[in-house]
Amino acid sequence: MAEINLLDLYPHSKRPIEERGKKILAGAGQIAIKDEELDNTDIFLEHKMLTIARRFGKEYFDGDRLYGYGGYYYDPRFWTDTVKKFSEHYKLTEKSSVLDVGCAKGFMLYDFKKLLPQLTVAGIDISQYAHDNAIEEIKPFITVGNAKKLPYDDNSFDVVISINTIDHLPQEECKQALSEIQRVAKRNAFISVNAWRNEEEKERMAKWNVTALTCMHIDDWKKLFSDVEYTGDYWWFIAD
Repeated sequence: MAEINLLDLYPHSKRPIEERGKKILAGAGQIAIKDEELDNTDIFLEHKMLTIARRFGKEYFDGDRLYGYGGYYYDPRFWTDTVKKFSEHYKLTEKSSVLDVGCAKGFMLYDFKKLLPQLTVAGIDISQYAHDNAIEEIKPFITVGNAKKLPYDDNSFDVVISINTIDHLPQEECKQALSEIQRVAKRNAFISVNAWRNEEEKERMAKWNVTALTCMHIDDWKKLFSDVEYTGDYWWFIAD
């Protein structure tokens, strides 16, 4: 298990954290009047924005930036270099196999196939919308399902990758998903999760995050990894 940044070549854009944070608070106040189940407007994860975003439908992928990506379209500049880095680091060949847990519309898998056309690929995502709007060449390799119960045999893939996905689950289910990744990975795994290292980063994450249910200090994540005996590699998504 190694703390390693295999995502450093992924393009980084400035996130409108303060703008989203203000809208989050406004959204919380509006929904509290309409929804009897929400009796504390200070609880970030219980308001209208989260409900909409966590449908992982059109609003999350291709709606307002407030709810998610703000338009999720294929662009080779995003995954091409990162896929090459994954391939080199894990010594992938045309005979290798890769699973993407939380594959969305299959963009990373598409770039893997461009790099290694005979590579065996598979993806799983909770979103039917993402599957239905996936890249056509990759759609046959994508399954709609939950990361906490992967529909694959033990030791099925040479590498299992999961980018900012398992933390969308509550902590106990997050552990289940991590154990599942460990189970289906033949040799290697890499995950990234929402995290922080100090109070400033924690505050920014609270303003930015609308989907992850498990966000923790990196030390708490490392303890969770140890608890479930995860032996793969990992890195952090820090809101900045």
